[in-house]
Amino acid sequence: QFSIFKMPDVSKNSVTRAQVTDEEAGQRLDNYLLRICKGVPKSHVYRILRSGEVRVNKKRAEASYRLVLGDELRIPPVRIAEREPATDDGAMIRADLPLLFEDEALLAIDKPAGIAVHGGSGVSFGVIEALRRQRPQAKFLELAHRLDRETSGILLVGKKRSALVKLHDMFRDGGRSADKRYLVLVSGRWMDKSRNVRLPLHKYLLENGERRVRVAEEGKPSHTIFRLVKRWERFSLLEAQLKTGRTHQIRVHLAHLGFPIAGDEKYGDFSLNKSLAKEGLKRMFLHAWKMSFPHPLNDERIVLEAPLPEALEGFLTHLGSTENKDYGEAI
Repeated sequence: QFSIFKMPDVSKNSVTRAQVTDEEAGQRLDNYLLRICKGVPKSHVYRILRSGEVRVNKKRAEASYRLVLGDELRIPPVRIAEREPATDDGAMIRADLPLLFEDEALLAIDKPAGIAVHGGSGVSFGVIEALRRQRPQAKFLELAHRLDRETSGILLVGKKRSALVKLHDMFRDGGRSADKRYLVLVSGRWMDKSRNVRLPLHKYLLENGERRVRVAEEGKPSHTIFRLVKRWERFSLLEAQLKTGRTHQIRVHLAHLGFPIAGDEKYGDFSLNKSLAKEGLKRMFLHAWKMSFPHPLNDERIVLEAPLPEALEGFLTHLGSTENKDYGEAI
């Protein structure tokens, strides 16, 4: 026995079958499952994908498969984890989502560090869920791209399917039309004013389902341009311009080069991070500070900026008072 749901209500006792709607088309299969399988451990979602228990049009499908309108999905019975009593996460996040831009097609927010862009990965609520709860009248709100939980800065959300498809295409075109720039503090003295880094990146999963990335010959082509902004005795402030948009690209490129990001808990210097927390840096120093791109519906150029959060500005002030700066000008 099974039922077809417009928004599937997955069951722990029976198979769920669903048909992809216009609003769901274009999403990755794993992201779709993580969204609808509330309370299901992320590791279990990836396990049923790898085992072939999830079927798309009666066939196995990769986690990266992008859903097409009308696709028929088969989702096996899943075990829902026990949860603590629900809290109003949307209300908790609401005050921390500064709006940078909005029109009928999209909106841009300045995402704070420490907040996931969507539920999953051990959290039940993220930015997109908060926006949907805050705007119950909105018919369509979907992420145009992602930021890591500990990364702050500019995040785009599509308000129309047509705009979202164009934004997705724009971010996949190798950076030819979208210009995304980050500010990043690294451990070490970076000497080049500008450096093009082209290192292939390979994405893999740990046993618990957590995503990790490493530099590997079999990886996908990845290109970042780093520019020196300031330099101190122990640290360097860089601007990173993404020419491709691979997972954890900036973090892995820098770690591989021997310049780990200050506060990076996945690829950084863990002993250094502990000492930095005592000096006042309690998060990863990576901030999406500037973005320019053609409007998805009318091609008008949009330029967005998100200033450094106070916590990061404060740490730079701390460095300026304790170390000698020998290069660069403030942005």
